[in-house]
Amino acid sequence: MKIALLGNPNTGKSSVFNMLTGMRQQVGNFPGVTVDKRSGFIQTKVNKHQIIDFPGTYSIFAKSLDEQVVQDVLTDPSHTDYPDAILYIADTANLERNLLFFSQVYDLGFPCILVLNMWDRAQQKGLQINEAILQENFPAAKIVTANARVAIGKTRILDAIDALSVGSKKPFHSGSFHIHLETPDQQKNTEDRLQKIRTLGIVQQSKPQAPHFSTRIDRLLTHPIYGYLLFAALLLIIFQFIFSFASVPMDYIDAQFVRLSNWSAQMLPSGLLSKLFTQGLIPGVGGVLVFVPQIAILFFFIALLEESGYLSRVVFIMDRLMRPFGLNGKSVVPLLSSVACAIPGIMSARTISDWKERLITILVAPFMSCSARIPVYTLLINLVVPKIYIAGMLNLQGLVLFGLYFLGIVFALGTAFILKLFIKSKEPGYHLMELPEYKAPIIQNVLFTVLEKVKVFVLDAGKIIVAISILLWGLATFGPSSRERELKMLKSSTNYRQASIQKQQEQESALMLSESYIGHFGRFIEPVIQPLGYDWKIGVALLSSFAAREVFVGSLATIYAVGNDTDNEKRLIQKLRAEKNAAGEPIYSLATGLSLLIFYVFALQCMATLAVVRRETNTWRWPLIQLVFMGVVAYTCALIVYQMLL
Repeated sequence: MKIALLGNPNTGKSSVFNMLTGMRQQVGNFPGVTVDKRSGFIQTKVNKHQIIDFPGTYSIFAKSLDEQVVQDVLTDPSHTDYPDAILYIADTANLERNLLFFSQVYDLGFPCILVLNMWDRAQQKGLQINEAILQENFPAAKIVTANARVAIGKTRILDAIDALSVGSKKPFHSGSFHIHLETPDQQKNTEDRLQKIRTLGIVQQSKPQAPHFSTRIDRLLTHPIYGYLLFAALLLIIFQFIFSFASVPMDYIDAQFVRLSNWSAQMLPSGLLSKLFTQGLIPGVGGVLVFVPQIAILFFFIALLEESGYLSRVVFIMDRLMRPFGLNGKSVVPLLSSVACAIPGIMSARTISDWKERLITILVAPFMSCSARIPVYTLLINLVVPKIYIAGMLNLQGLVLFGLYFLGIVFALGTAFILKLFIKSKEPGYHLMELPEYKAPIIQNVLFTVLEKVKVFVLDAGKIIVAISILLWGLATFGPSSRERELKMLKSSTNYRQASIQKQQEQESALMLSESYIGHFGRFIEPVIQPLGYDWKIGVALLSSFAAREVFVGSLATIYAVGNDTDNEKRLIQKLRAEKNAAGEPIYSLATGLSLLIFYVFALQCMATLAVVRRETNTWRWPLIQLVFMGVVAYTCALIVYQMLL
């Protein structure tokens, strides 16, 4: 069977999905849209079934694009994801509210299993559930209890799936489905059912309820002053962790790729294929994998915040802050998601009903520092910022990283305020959300999230970086015929003849790189980037990273591997520190490093993001405006920083 996993947000759907599928899951998109679709396979005693995790929904009548996906699938038997059965997850502690959507799904005629999840929380709140009366009101449904967070109820759910009788499904409608609000008759039917449930007393309070833990702690975490301070402190702690604890595995990974490159150079027969492998592929791939520890730490903390329920509080308190900038609290989720990647962040803006607020959110989301910037930030911070501690506990490098993220947030809000003045809307937006109760994160769910995000980062970025590395290696290895004449002139010079063999090899490598195709191209654009403190090698890496920001590190690794093929034992950061300009001064000075950091905070160096913005806005107008505006801001701010620090 094809089973749809449905329910309200924050009912434990993800926990049930992970409990049932384990590692047998994959992520894609629903056909024709960019809404995420998680699917997996479950094995019961009788058969193997596919289960699809749908976005959390409050009603069959859609009021957002995510909910529209659920409506479209459930009301169209010809849809590729039209299910054979429904597995509905309800929060037992908030059962009455959860039964609204379930009653609508039940009326569609699907074979249904109602999972009363979080059973322990209902008991803690002193609630008693009369399952017999509930079964009488939904006689065709199978009702089971579970507590998926601690893996209780899996066998009961699988047995219920085996017991389902999959017959013909009665269509909910005839013809096209264009209803966006419930009609009076539909409202009356739903209200009658819920009123009957209230009267029969399915849910009863067995003891007076004291203020819940979530309510008490929310007085502090959603405070109009302390709430923001605590959130800022939490972000600072996360960035301290990223630099303090990731350095050991990063150094280990980096050292292993250096050893692999040297070993390959010794074992493979000399020639172009060997150089492609040792100077192109290995440095390029290593330039990405070395940053996996930091990215994993970042996603680990984000998953913890989401699993615990705190992230919803951040959305709530930020609504007050967002309003003056033409946004609302729902904009926080896309912006925070953009810290991982701007693409899902932009797509998640579909939950914003107001067109103006949604468009502004899409346009400013790339200002948030995404995970693709982490390799660039880490390399440059390690290169130019000393590793010292302030007050004996605050890592200066971590503070700089925090400052870069904060700077992106400031410019995102500032840009949103400007856009608010120019983009007009006929109706004000609103923000309606539910604050889930706090709960201890389940480490299995957190690790699933980290593994999924790191896998996407490595595979998606890896494909691009391998292709770019091969291209750059070719452009850096080959050159016009005039390069041979330049090499002859070098060998005939007095300086070359008097140098040691090692120095002669270094001079030859430098000239061959400078006179290669990539060298000619780099010097062509050098006058434009020279005021920022960049040389032609940085310029080439900047342009190649337009495919994806993290390609910047892989590009430098490839360029310097080709240009320093006599000294492959040095790590990339050592080669960059040793790089000098014509005057004998370090290329990567504090001024140049900070200028590059500022440039990458603001520049829209991502073709995939532009493509998604084009798809979400249905025009090239806004992505082109976005590209030009962010490029001008990046160049101007980088220029100011470099000139001030000279």
